[in-house]
Amino acid sequence: MTCKSYWKKFSAETVQALFVAVEDDDRIKADISLPPVIDMQCSVEGIRDNYALCLQFWEDGFTRQELLQLVKSFQQDPQIAATTRMRYKYIRARYKHLRFAQHLYGEKHQSNRLFHTTTVALGHFQDAYRNGNQRQLEQYGNWLKLLLSKPVWSWVRFALRHTRMANEQGFNAYHLEQMRRLQQLVSSPELTGLQFHNVRKIISRQVSFYDTLRSIEPGNIQARQISQFLAAINGLMGDRHDVMVADKLAGGTSYDQPSLLDSDIRQRLELLLSRSGITADR
Repeated sequence: MTCKSYWKKFSAETVQALFVAVEDDDRIKADISLPPVIDMQCSVEGIRDNYALCLQFWEDGFTRQELLQLVKSFQQDPQIAATTRMRYKYIRARYKHLRFAQHLYGEKHQSNRLFHTTTVALGHFQDAYRNGNQRQLEQYGNWLKLLLSKPVWSWVRFALRHTRMANEQGFNAYHLEQMRRLQQLVSSPELTGLQFHNVRKIISRQVSFYDTLRSIEPGNIQARQISQFLAAINGLMGDRHDVMVADKLAGGTSYDQPSLLDSDIRQRLELLLSRSGITADR
């Protein structure tokens, strides 16, 4: 498809609705189920609108100078105020949501390399200050200072605004490939930390799709229902992943050792696959 720098602009209410949905991405609600059939179809116009909202969510949410100052503040005082930590968390969430959007809606279904590197560094930096790892705080903080320099920032923003969009066939093929990959991973009774992380990445991309859709279409009850179901899986997996990462940073081996997938997470994943028309292997 063609690549354009012009993108639709949404109202402040729509952007705020997406913020609320993203903030809800790890809330665990036991009473949320799924529609009988999940049909993840998206028109060319929908693909472009969804990406446009994700791009606006990132562009309007903070400034380069603000994020750079936050990085410097954490390096000076890792025990910084809770409000500042929350602000950093929200900015990182905007990066993650746009990275998911590039995988979902981009023609190549991958993120811009520099944008991906920045998003990963933001995550490692957050892990470092959460776990008191001063060495990694300095390492990833210095990386972020380079990645957030004005020339790099300008190039990344240009690339994001000139991302080629997938067509309907490409979008649907990517979604099917992701569900089959999820089926393959879930078919194993035990997962390493990396495999567990890969499952969570698939779920995170799916929840981001429905978060965006429900924000653009506030009356879409099924999109809200699916996003909340996926958010519960995301939350359950996030709690477990944080424990494994903390252990790894402390020199432990739990991240690399295969372990049983929690039965609650497995049941939810298998229901998702079943309602998507894919039955998990045994």
